[in-house]
Amino acid sequence: MEEKKIIKVLETLDNTYPDAKCGLDYTTAYELLVATILSAQCTDKRVNLVTEKLFKKANTPQKMLELGIDNLKPIIKECGLYNNKSKNIISMSEDLIDKHSGEVPKSLKHLVKLGGVGRKTANVVLSNAFSVPAIAVDTHVFRVSNRIGLANTQNVDQTEKQLMDNIPQKWWSHGHHLLIHHGRNICVARKPKCHICPIHTTCRYAAKHNS
Repeated sequence: MEEKKIIKVLETLDNTYPDAKCGLDYTTAYELLVATILSAQCTDKRVNLVTEKLFKKANTPQKMLELGIDNLKPIIKECGLYNNKSKNIISMSEDLIDKHSGEVPKSLKHLVKLGGVGRKTANVVLSNAFSVPAIAVDTHVFRVSNRIGLANTQNVDQTEKQLMDNIPQKWWSHGHHLLIHHGRNICVARKPKCHICPIHTTCRYAAKHNS
């Protein structure tokens, strides 16, 4: 898709979802890091309910380690995959204290070296906590961007690279929120609602399936 069409798609989605933003509740970069780890295969709404309780007990790396993994597990159980998520949160907290004096680093290079932190989580934190242009490719962004034609890949890392190449940098952070909202509301996984989609005339999927 040429750049003019890409910008038109993003502008249309921006008009469609004027309130698009990060759905996770947080007040610090560390809280966002924890919340993003918890959000894997879990809704933002449920994560926010869990973190409301969790952050009253532990909202810094030191407090999280003092809470301990055995006490952390029952608090985050509702988010699912709580055994792995609790290990990742504790590992990440240990790395922050041991390697960064308890502060969340502001670079992708250092974030992805933290225990349990991948590129998606790192990009969420960079984009939302530090206002660094970044594209976090979750399941919605991967599906929607490849479906409509902003990317054409089979894996998350390649999708991130293509989106960074194809989308003007000023749209990176906000664009990823727009794609998430579109994926949740209209361009859903099983039966996309092409009949009400505001970008169906420029969508590769719609052209192929609804012609």
